[in-house]
Amino acid sequence: MNNRGTNLDTVRRYNLSRILGLVHHSGAVSRSTLTRETGLNRSTVAALVGELTALRLVIEVEPAGTRSVGRPSPVVRPHPDCVAFAVNPEQDAITVGVVRMHGHVITQVRHELEEPLGVAETVQVTARLIAELRAGLPASVVVAGVGVAVPGLVRTPDGLVRLAPHLGWVDEPVATLLAEATGYACFAANDASLGALAEHIFGAGREVSNLIYLNGGASGIGGGVIANGMPLGGAGGYAGEFGHNLVTAPDGPAEPSTGGVLEDEVNRGRLLELLGLKSADPVELERALLESDDAEVRREVSRQLGILSIAIRNAINVLNPELVVLGGFLGSLHAIDADLLERLVAGQTLSASYEDVRIVRATLGPDLLLIGAAELVFEPLLADPAGVAARAGA
Repeated sequence: MNNRGTNLDTVRRYNLSRILGLVHHSGAVSRSTLTRETGLNRSTVAALVGELTALRLVIEVEPAGTRSVGRPSPVVRPHPDCVAFAVNPEQDAITVGVVRMHGHVITQVRHELEEPLGVAETVQVTARLIAELRAGLPASVVVAGVGVAVPGLVRTPDGLVRLAPHLGWVDEPVATLLAEATGYACFAANDASLGALAEHIFGAGREVSNLIYLNGGASGIGGGVIANGMPLGGAGGYAGEFGHNLVTAPDGPAEPSTGGVLEDEVNRGRLLELLGLKSADPVELERALLESDDAEVRREVSRQLGILSIAIRNAINVLNPELVVLGGFLGSLHAIDADLLERLVAGQTLSASYEDVRIVRATLGPDLLLIGAAELVFEPLLADPAGVAARAGA
């Protein structure tokens, strides 16, 4: 049997994937750099870029301000018409965004809620928001799919939400239901794991092989781990649930019967209550915390930083990361008193594990989870650009 055609197709698919991956992660890369990075010859790279251009996945532009002798190498960028819808359902709101490759959020809408919605209602609201956003995009836009960042345990192969306690979801096939409601390919995963991935690719964790990400939101605290450059998902994709670890408060042992887990003790709701706010998006909450001169608010921030330091200490001792990244309201706590948090963590952590670690806030800001959710869509596109683009209608 002659396998030549199959082998050539496999090589072509791999090379298309390699080129698109470099463009996606870099945002803009010259064709000469693509030639150097892939080891392919110039004519092969030109043909591959031409195919990706025809699929409306990349565009080529002339470099700006070059002074080099000879014809400058064209710059390859992600095509602005290729987008993903990104969804983050929370206790107090459903946020839907439109995200281009290279983590570029071009628009988003936040639908506030009085109380968490069940899966059927969430799907209904989300499908409506997606339809409204799609209607506002040019007809030329190709939607590669929908990614959902869920605050809970998600079985990543099929997007089944095993448990999202703050939303009241148990064994809910949210990805399947949303695909049926929208007509797009849909994927779901844990929100904080996606946050870790986004910060690793585009944010504070670029060029870092081992990092821990902790996210604080309306539905509690989650986490994600990048180990040796790869997401650490665990057997079912549930790794990183730092928010459910028991912690010990500075003034004595926590009582499991009355809480004592990290997300009960380091809690966004407590901060909102002390600030006199019913709800707030991440930017509004941080502004309120930074502007408050209320002594009780300051005491609560210090208390939460003290307990957060215990969780970070434990994570560093177990996983030995290069970087700890704090997102959501945890990033806001860090912004208020980073020195206090550093001192507390340094005083509790094994010296050898602590000496090379840095604690920073997430750099992608309030867009972080939307960027992470979009990666669920772009990952299969990067793996098989021609196949996925064809199915998406490119």
